[in-house]
Amino acid sequence: MNEIDDTHSPRKRSWVVSANRPGADFPIQNLPLGVFRTGADAAPRAGIAIGDMILDLAAADAAGLFDGEAALAVTAAAGGRLNILLALGAGPRRALRRQASDLLDADSSLGRRASASAAKLLYPAAQCELLLPVEVRNYTDFYAGIHHARAAGALMMPDNPLPPNYKWVPIAYHGRASSVRISGGAVRRPRGQRRPASDGAAPVFGPCERLDLELELGMIVGPGNALGEPVPIEAAHEQIAGYCLLNDWSARDFQFWEMVPLGPFLGKNFSTTISPWIVTPEALAPFRCAAMERPTGDPAPLAYLHDASDQRAGSIDIQLAVWLRTARMREAGAEAQRIIRSNARHLYWTPAQMVAHHTSGGCNLMPGDLIGSGTISGPERAELSSLLELTRGGAEPVELANGERRSWLEDGDEITFTARCERDGFVGIGFGFCSGQVTGD
Repeated sequence: MNEIDDTHSPRKRSWVVSANRPGADFPIQNLPLGVFRTGADAAPRAGIAIGDMILDLAAADAAGLFDGEAALAVTAAAGGRLNILLALGAGPRRALRRQASDLLDADSSLGRRASASAAKLLYPAAQCELLLPVEVRNYTDFYAGIHHARAAGALMMPDNPLPPNYKWVPIAYHGRASSVRISGGAVRRPRGQRRPASDGAAPVFGPCERLDLELELGMIVGPGNALGEPVPIEAAHEQIAGYCLLNDWSARDFQFWEMVPLGPFLGKNFSTTISPWIVTPEALAPFRCAAMERPTGDPAPLAYLHDASDQRAGSIDIQLAVWLRTARMREAGAEAQRIIRSNARHLYWTPAQMVAHHTSGGCNLMPGDLIGSGTISGPERAELSSLLELTRGGAEPVELANGERRSWLEDGDEITFTARCERDGFVGIGFGFCSGQVTGD
């Protein structure tokens, strides 16, 4: 596991003033990776988020501010996608983070040198377009949130909501990589088949009437593994190069009609939104926590899924929230309303267990592959992290402060995910935003 070191020191401050503000998502203790451009005709560039600015890695390298493995990482990040950088593994990524920390430190000699060239190194994030940070060639979505599985399953099978294999195997399906999009775009209401109104009737084809969100954590694969060579559980965490927020938009009416016998298809493949910044495992080291404690009577993981260090610190304490802003709220100038809160600690399977199982049959992961955790619901009503669960299948709509009600998402609704890590003695870090606005079909 990643160790806590001087880059996590709460005494460290950046010469980028906005990074030192209380509650900032991107203080110097974070330093997530991403890709941006400064205009529609500008070339994509790799960067690091610091406060409300973006450090241009290529510009910093050209100024001679990186060397060794960090310089190798910056060279690999050229070209508009971070796949080649992530393929290098943890060493260059960690070297880049450490040198970037020194470069942005207000009290270091390198930091003082860099601050003198700030105009050449930094861009205001608000004036940049954030792009998909990796080429996503493969996307796998797990079902690792047991509270979601239980709540959603109870709507169909109240007496036996969990499938019999749930506590033995990390369940997943392969999603559609081509429709993964970056935060901030429109999500077009999909069209598809809905269940017939009565036995013997024909199904209806048309716009989705039960459009939903799913609050997930995204994992970005680093070096990957060769075909036929499983990744052992004790090494699986090294395959995760970083984390993001993920909204697995869902067309529930399509999903429930089509899912037997092969699982999700049009109900899921129309859009998946991720946040633009890759928060590294190194930045998350202070917020590691024990794997979810299994209730008495639950089976222990099979040997290939069990590692003592992963059980001690394989989960991450990430506070999650879902915010809804309707078209009426925007017209009135009202802020978004939080409708859901949860925490990544509620995952039944750890990220390392997901990777180990994914590769146990010999499947090869590739740099930049996207892995979704599955919906991260908690045990409380306010932690049910999809409208399917929160409204009990649409029967109990969410009441908004302006009097509006939502069983399912309507055109004009904007959904935003946020996430934050906090721990006494450390500076909190965030993930930025994962947003999408529903438009008509």
